[in-house]
Amino acid sequence: MTKVSSFRQKQSVIFIAFLATTFIVGVAGALQSPTLSRFLSFEVNVNPRLVGLFFSVNALASIIGSFLLAKYSDQKGDRRHIVIFCCLMGVANSVIFAFSRHYVVLITLGVLFAALSSAAMPQVFALAREYAVKTGRNVVAFNSLIRAQLSLAWVIGPPLSFGLAVHYGFTAMYLSAMSMFVVAMLFVAFFLPSVEKNPTSQLDNSIDIKSAEQPLFKNRNVVCLLLSTVFMWTANMMYIIDMPLYVDSVLHLSNSLPGQLMGLAAGIEIPVMLIAGYLVPKLGKRNLFFIAIVCGLLFYIGMILLTNKFALFALQLFNALFIGIVANIGIIYFQDLLPTRMGVASTLFNNGIICSVILAGVIQGFVSESYGHQVIYWIAFAMVAISLLFCALVNDKS
Repeated sequence: MTKVSSFRQKQSVIFIAFLATTFIVGVAGALQSPTLSRFLSFEVNVNPRLVGLFFSVNALASIIGSFLLAKYSDQKGDRRHIVIFCCLMGVANSVIFAFSRHYVVLITLGVLFAALSSAAMPQVFALAREYAVKTGRNVVAFNSLIRAQLSLAWVIGPPLSFGLAVHYGFTAMYLSAMSMFVVAMLFVAFFLPSVEKNPTSQLDNSIDIKSAEQPLFKNRNVVCLLLSTVFMWTANMMYIIDMPLYVDSVLHLSNSLPGQLMGLAAGIEIPVMLIAGYLVPKLGKRNLFFIAIVCGLLFYIGMILLTNKFALFALQLFNALFIGIVANIGIIYFQDLLPTRMGVASTLFNNGIICSVILAGVIQGFVSESYGHQVIYWIAFAMVAISLLFCALVNDKS
């Protein structure tokens, strides 16, 4: 009885450590990202073109860095050690941004360390999946609870980021992010387990191992799911970039409204993620994706047709259902299609989001300047519709 109790207690500690690590790394990222353009503009004193160049270079470097680490992690190496390495790179990145105001240093060394630290979150999710499989936990429910911590971090992080930057300066803000990475390293080092890569014997018999191990871009299911993900996240990122400008210059509503809308959506996303996790066994990942995408279509129709403040608040329910389900189930979907390559699968999902940031920035800037803000939402609607078509081409058994 004592051994059983001790085992359960150890599992509880590990579970809490996964939650804490995800939340803390999430807060570190949420401290840095929202104020980056402000930092470059007002602290480094560079023009908008160089700000845009920095974002593009940073995104591309993150895609390459996280993917290379993912391939390495699936072939050899302890994921726990890789997460610690990524957090250490996050510390180095934070220190450079805290004390340097030289653009060349930031876009070289700063971006290098940021690219290597960007793999931390996908590796945590890959480790969590392998741990859940090994210990016989409900994989989707386990992932849902962990993924909710990332959303919670993004509810808390951005206001904290602006508060620290405005009241105490960017050095204090980046040193706070550094401290988050240090704490995360301690949690990983002392509490997270080392888990053997998922052997074939542990995998579901319904999984086609030969198909799962073929080159990524020859795997039709993976390619279609990746394209579906990129299109839907590009639509979402265009909304995030454009909505504050649209609300101010077109709808002439309160300057505080965009923050309220984003905060409401983020708050609703958390219970949506948890509920979606428990619905997967009943409805399946594919059907939940369809439901999410339909909610996305309804959301963008509403953004096109409705201009009232209270209608915009109401629309956040559809926005939260869209993003909450996709953000939670998406990473599980990729992992199930690539069960022998958890690191690559988790990173593909993450890199799809990063690609969407690049695409959204380019499209939003060109379209809003040439054709106005409202056209953005027609394009977003079309992109979500295209993502539905690609999702329909994914052939799985869930």
